[in-house]
Amino acid sequence: MDNQVQVRSDFANSLARKAGVFGARYFASISDLAIERKGAQDLVSNADRDVETFIRTALAQAFPQDGIVGEEYGNAPGTSGFTWVIDPIDGTANFVSGIPQWCTILACVRDDRTQIAAIYEPGADELYTAVRGRGALLNGKPIRVAATDGLNDGSLGVGMNGRTEVGAIVRFIGDLAMRGGIFFRNASGGLMLSYVAAGRLIGYAEPHMNAWDCLAGQLLIEEAGGCVETQSAQAMLERGGRVVASAPAIFDELVNMADRAFG
Repeated sequence: MDNQVQVRSDFANSLARKAGVFGARYFASISDLAIERKGAQDLVSNADRDVETFIRTALAQAFPQDGIVGEEYGNAPGTSGFTWVIDPIDGTANFVSGIPQWCTILACVRDDRTQIAAIYEPGADELYTAVRGRGALLNGKPIRVAATDGLNDGSLGVGMNGRTEVGAIVRFIGDLAMRGGIFFRNASGGLMLSYVAAGRLIGYAEPHMNAWDCLAGQLLIEEAGGCVETQSAQAMLERGGRVVASAPAIFDELVNMADRAFG
């Protein structure tokens, strides 16, 4: 493995956990949070901003030439060819409501491809990690996507947000139900993608995601033996895009369903 990637991977794994622990301090005192509404079902708190600052400061000290893109504070370009893509608290709606299904996400992109993923869920003390070409791990142990035979064999994660056409989701879920499938949603796209990598969900679909929500999870799924729609990481950084990922046996069917429902 490229030593530059290995060093960053080790750092990301440690930082994701530290940032999650830092965020958990705010979660323990949610009544004290200052919460703002950015849009429909789109919240931000002082915890989001403080955790992102914590992550950015650590990355800037360790890798001062790397770029950083984060949900709360935008883009800080770099010169090294590496760009960190971070979501300090994915699942803010859960976080501010006292629901422990939220996570801290770090991805690192080089040459238009995600090279490193680290997602930490403090509520379960689970750290999902991956390096391109090296497999995916959960708390240091290898994980694989589900060995499913069809959409009627397990739960499918489905995401939506304020940019989503309601009719598209209704069409998609209706199609899934007609095929004997059931859907799962926990308001954290990063966690649902992680659950696909761990074989807990058979797949995931969402009409539009931002890069900080999905790049890490997509790499986890690829490295766990799953299938992910081909995308440019840079294009995702610029404007986001559709996300479809799953166990291999259902991928083509899932893409066709997304084409019909989402376009």
